[in-house]
Amino acid sequence: MTQPSPAWLDAAAVENRMKRVDAVAAMRDLFEAHGQGRVAQPPQVLTLLPDSRGDFITYSGVLAEDGVFGVKVSPYVITPSGGKVTATTMLLGLETGQPLLFCDSLALTTERTAATTALAVDLLAQSDAANLAIIGSGPIALAHLRHVLPLRPWRRIRIHSRNISAKQEILEARLGELRPVPEIVNDCSRAVADADVVLLCTSSGTPVLSMELIRPGMLVTSISTNVARAHEIPPEALTRMNVYCDDRSTTPLIAGEMVLASENGWSRDDIRGDLGELACGKAQAPSAGRATFFRSMGLGIEDVKMALEIHRVNSHAS
Repeated sequence: MTQPSPAWLDAAAVENRMKRVDAVAAMRDLFEAHGQGRVAQPPQVLTLLPDSRGDFITYSGVLAEDGVFGVKVSPYVITPSGGKVTATTMLLGLETGQPLLFCDSLALTTERTAATTALAVDLLAQSDAANLAIIGSGPIALAHLRHVLPLRPWRRIRIHSRNISAKQEILEARLGELRPVPEIVNDCSRAVADADVVLLCTSSGTPVLSMELIRPGMLVTSISTNVARAHEIPPEALTRMNVYCDDRSTTPLIAGEMVLASENGWSRDDIRGDLGELACGKAQAPSAGRATFFRSMGLGIEDVKMALEIHRVNSHAS
């Protein structure tokens, strides 16, 4: 029997199909399986190119019950005109070893990043959380807003970024139909004042939220960027917060604030739980009187799961 050719989906096709995927539900199923040891999550692999011409980061994972292996390859290639980052995800069947899908990873990564944060918010935010702040105003920040919006009866939403003034009219037009209507603010301290949940969605390599702005009971989430040792909160804040992450075996080794904090006495043993443990009800609950921090670095299994959901949508559409 002839093996059908795997589909190639470009960024526009992936984005279109993502509209038919419940990304948060997919991440919930994934991390429940992860917490029960039913998926395989190898460490990321960094491959440096010769002559300092860039690198390739490889994220892989196995979803045994779904019968798939997947890998995302993210090259950073340095050319005479500058550096360029791209990413491609490949999905293969475990029974045949044959590829099922190739797709551009941009929209897929945006959605799985935001959906992973949203799952953490649902599991860690106080049940009566009402005030939401988002630091960042790019596509990933807006995807966070879209996925987190249904999770709590928010009374107030504030959005802030360094260049927010230049984007204000566009954002207000785009977000004006949401309820509550997000408020665009120019000052970070005002954006997070009285916030119950703060979503950090920036590309900053240095803190965007100072310790004095983090109050007890607040949930702060962070995705950061691929800049070396990037961190959106001060490393010393970890000793005063309930700390969670997407994967306790990998995140502390690469998350900037955790690496820096560990050099000054903080221990990865202080992590109260990862997302798999949270999804399965195995993690320690946040202790009262402290703020809570959730750090996501992105996992290969997240890419594999989202590629699988895209593949299923694509198969139904064929």
